[in-house]
Amino acid sequence: MNPRPIVLPPDPYAPFPPVEQAMRDPDGLLAIGGDLSLPRLLNAYRHGIFPWFSAGQPPLWWSPDPRMVFRTDGVRLSSRFLRALRQNTWHVRADTCFERVISACAQSPRPGQRGTWITSGMRQAYIDLHRQGHAHSVEVFDEDVLVGGIYGVAIGRMFFGESMFSARSGGSKVALASLAAYLAESAWPLIDAQVENPHLVSLGASLMPRETFTGAIAKLVDLPSPQGAWTQGFGSREASRLAQASGP
Repeated sequence: MNPRPIVLPPDPYAPFPPVEQAMRDPDGLLAIGGDLSLPRLLNAYRHGIFPWFSAGQPPLWWSPDPRMVFRTDGVRLSSRFLRALRQNTWHVRADTCFERVISACAQSPRPGQRGTWITSGMRQAYIDLHRQGHAHSVEVFDEDVLVGGIYGVAIGRMFFGESMFSARSGGSKVALASLAAYLAESAWPLIDAQVENPHLVSLGASLMPRETFTGAIAKLVDLPSPQGAWTQGFGSREASRLAQASGP
């Protein structure tokens, strides 16, 4: 029997149902309703749940099984791409233009998708998370031009990726690989990538059973981590550093 999603109460502190109650078809739909307030969003992510819905729909909350995950030491860039990076002059920073990154992700066309799931309400909710130090962006620049980026939510030592974009070919790959390198240096082992797609698989993401995923993040979200913006700790990194790290 396929479970039915739970309707969430108005209280933003109300608990979510156990993720084991999520529907099998569509995979992972767990709950409907509620809002995108800071306490509800943080509670959702801590339990392996994320919002994903289109304009005109109520908030839909998901926890698919299995889960798409990157290990921070396992992001793969092709040999051809790495060779090109050796001559690349892009540089990468963090948390210097979060709002520009999320807006670019919202405007970026996706194969087979009309419009965007990053609605104005969704965008504002993550900007609020960012202002409170819970959401972060990694940005790729060609001089002063933003050419790629990624953003997501950080709790403890767990990063929950939300979306990435490329304004120039390879911009999102550099953003993802730079984020992964920074997290690996700081002993953050995982990046949540939510739902499987061929592009993520080509970059090294793999499927993890939901039970394994939620068990791992239950420990990671309670670990201590730096508060506030990542700008200083991340620094300014040359994109070519990714090619150097890969060896000859």
